[in-house]
Amino acid sequence: MSDRNSKSPEVVLGVLLDGKATSEKIKLQIADEAEAFTKQSGRKPHLVAILVGNDGGSETYVASKMRNCEKVGFKSSLYRYDTSVTEVELLAKIEEINQDDDVDGLIVQLPLPKHIDPEKVTETIDYKKDVDGFHPINLGRMMRNLPCFIPATPYGILLMLQAYQIDTTGKHCVVIGRSNIVGSPMSILMARNANPGNCTVTLTHSKTKDLKAQILKADIIIAAIGRKNFVTADMVKDGAIVIDVGINRETSTQTKSGYKLFGDVDFEHVAPKASYITPVPGGVGLMTIVGLLKNTLASARKEIYF
Repeated sequence: MSDRNSKSPEVVLGVLLDGKATSEKIKLQIADEAEAFTKQSGRKPHLVAILVGNDGGSETYVASKMRNCEKVGFKSSLYRYDTSVTEVELLAKIEEINQDDDVDGLIVQLPLPKHIDPEKVTETIDYKKDVDGFHPINLGRMMRNLPCFIPATPYGILLMLQAYQIDTTGKHCVVIGRSNIVGSPMSILMARNANPGNCTVTLTHSKTKDLKAQILKADIIIAAIGRKNFVTADMVKDGAIVIDVGINRETSTQTKSGYKLFGDVDFEHVAPKASYITPVPGGVGLMTIVGLLKNTLASARKEIYF
């Protein structure tokens, strides 16, 4: 997977980290393993999703997750609720799913309405079915480098780095953004004694002083700050590896969907300086789904928790 690519004739790149090709290859492996599991156990790995409201982005993400479940031979179930659902009702449904032995993984799509506490929702999900990897027990075990469900997006990034055989040992990794979903766990994973890993990690955020100077030191940049084209070419040293986690939606009359996606990295101007770079779309987002599928299969096979 080291072919050199170009997004347009004007942009000369290093290696484009192709999330589509990489995810499709891994999904074929997952499908084979799921088929073997089904033959042995008499049932398919089962992922359940809960969607509250009709946010356009959430609808798209959940539909993609359900579609990919079917593609790899999983069973998938979707429970929909109006935004008027109470927190008590939602938590009761989660508890019901926790008790269902046929369910291997449970995800509740974010964001949730303001009257529902997302932390309470996350902690109610059985950590043994927390295939998004957000439960405090999974995050705590990850910090101690114990078996756990790794958050799906960081897991997808690790799988991408592995697929391209990128050696991260001894590199200086700068993570931009400190969310519990991506930035904070990513910083822990890149520092652990593993490959990918063994990096010296700087975790930065919106309050970091002289942020540009910090990013310029990076051999590996992982941008997860949620701001369109935040990382510009003057922040990136030549040869850096650039992982763009951002998915920023803007309305557009130029696309059939009515919106266009932008990353946190100014791809057009950063790409010529990077040795490796992920596109948006077609990069980390597709790998996130692969991370979710691998966690679900691991749950079904009781590989993490018995």
